[in-house]
Amino acid sequence: MPRKVIIIADPGIDTAFAVALALHDPNLDVIGLIPCAGNVSAEQATANAMVLIDQLDPKKWPRTASAVPVKYDRDGTALHGPGGLGGIQFPVSTKSQYPTGDKALVELVRAHPREVAVVCLGPMTTLAHALARDAELVGLIERLVVIGGTIREPGNAGPKSEFHLAVDPEGARTVLNAGLHPTLIPLDLTRQLVLSPTELLELPNPDSKTCRFLRQVVPYGIRASSNLYGIEGFHLKDVLAVAAVALPGSIGVEDKVVDVETKGELTRGMMVVDERKNIAAAPNVHLGHEAAIGEIRQWMDRILKSSP
Repeated sequence: MPRKVIIIADPGIDTAFAVALALHDPNLDVIGLIPCAGNVSAEQATANAMVLIDQLDPKKWPRTASAVPVKYDRDGTALHGPGGLGGIQFPVSTKSQYPTGDKALVELVRAHPREVAVVCLGPMTTLAHALARDAELVGLIERLVVIGGTIREPGNAGPKSEFHLAVDPEGARTVLNAGLHPTLIPLDLTRQLVLSPTELLELPNPDSKTCRFLRQVVPYGIRASSNLYGIEGFHLKDVLAVAAVALPGSIGVEDKVVDVETKGELTRGMMVVDERKNIAAAPNVHLGHEAAIGEIRQWMDRILKSSP
């Protein structure tokens, strides 16, 4: 039976790849695609979620929502382009009103208690709001996978801070300490999955609607990655979170005590891993420390080859 998944996402370019793989993997049943602010504004994220569903056109459309109306002091458009999807405007039709993402998340999890893996590809604000709405949610989510933080890699929002944690460190702290024991995948791993321009522009099923869509959005990211990071290609960071669910064992983890700095002038949003040997606190996070990149790349190729 396919694994039930809810994806929380701030749709940018790597998110588009991650969602495409999740929607077309026959072993996953994406029952919810919940937008959140992050790479783009809350309003744009809501529209982008509908664009992804429409353009990728899965056999079963997931439930969606409207992003929780928060505003951060930064976004990811320098990397992902105006609008978040490579600067391309796609037609989108939306309902006049959706429930907010936190409400939709609670309803979906309660409809499938202890059956759903929640995959958070953006800031943890929506999760924090959902926990405030329903304290029993902790015992109902079967698994939580989050992209966030950095251990030794330079931050992408500050010297030691990763973007998802930096825009809402209070929300991240709430989620990490709620008793969910999430799998947390840091920049140290996500930056290992980088595809070359040739691989990105010559996807394995050139005639599929999915690959045509992904080829449209990725050129902006290739150019921006060269300018911002000096790399040839693009990091598909969000893909690792979906792979963690789709390919059990592909992300190696260590149980750690992890928290988030919320007040530092230079370190706000920094992930703090307590490495002391005599610490009394119990581990609260399954922290990713290795990734089977070759296996993940083979899985990507397999899913995209069969994509509609």
